[in-house]
Amino acid sequence: MYKPEDMKVVILAGGFGTRLAEETDIKPKPMVEIGGRPILWHIMMHYARFGFKNFVIALGYKGHVIKKYITDFCNISSDLTVNLRSGKVWQDANYSMDWIVELVDTGYATETGGRLKRVAHRLPKDRPFLMTYGDGVSNVNLSDLLAFHTNHGKLATLTAVRPPARFGHLEFNGDLVSNFREKAQTDEGWINGGFFICQPEVIDYIDSDDNKWEREPLERIAAEEQLMAYKHDGFWQCMDALRDKMNLEKMWESGHAPWKTWDVEETRVNGRA
Repeated sequence: MYKPEDMKVVILAGGFGTRLAEETDIKPKPMVEIGGRPILWHIMMHYARFGFKNFVIALGYKGHVIKKYITDFCNISSDLTVNLRSGKVWQDANYSMDWIVELVDTGYATETGGRLKRVAHRLPKDRPFLMTYGDGVSNVNLSDLLAFHTNHGKLATLTAVRPPARFGHLEFNGDLVSNFREKAQTDEGWINGGFFICQPEVIDYIDSDDNKWEREPLERIAAEEQLMAYKHDGFWQCMDALRDKMNLEKMWESGHAPWKTWDVEETRVNGRA
């Protein structure tokens, strides 16, 4: 069994986020905030909860914003004392994480598969790596996901999820509505929720920057019966549009955010968790 501390997590963080233009005109989608912190932070905190603390972030659109956030992270998250005469800065209440974060420019318009190929040189050749998108949160048990991947011996595992139900279910008698109920999440089919674990060989299925990971590479891997699905019945939500951001924000502010798997005391930020 591989140890989380010996594995790397690739986060695809280079997309344009056009359906969130209200926010992404000035920042990349992974930097859109939930509860005052970028969704990228929420994703990384979930991985760290399970011991995965080595990150490779594939940058693209407005990648400099993510670079600045990560490089300023400790100062942003700590109380500071500044000597204006000397310019010296002290961190009074130090908030530091034992993470290693590699920030890699992977091209402005590169597709998801191309981004993965461009960070391949950062990944070990002798063990699997994890990968996810920079816009989705979940409470998936990453330890169980790793055990599942290790046991089946195939090239890749994706986390299959049921999308949140968006519409009410109607039944008719002619034009009369005979039954109305909110559609349950379990009524929806399974979809790709990200949270992949892959063997290094999957990189060979990516030909160019124009390859979408979800198209040619995954389709070929599946056709060769090398793709397995870990079915996650718990919480999952992507942030595709402003409505999704607002729903996630409400959950966070209510104190009942299902994806918040980490401990409050271990993640204090300026007196808040």
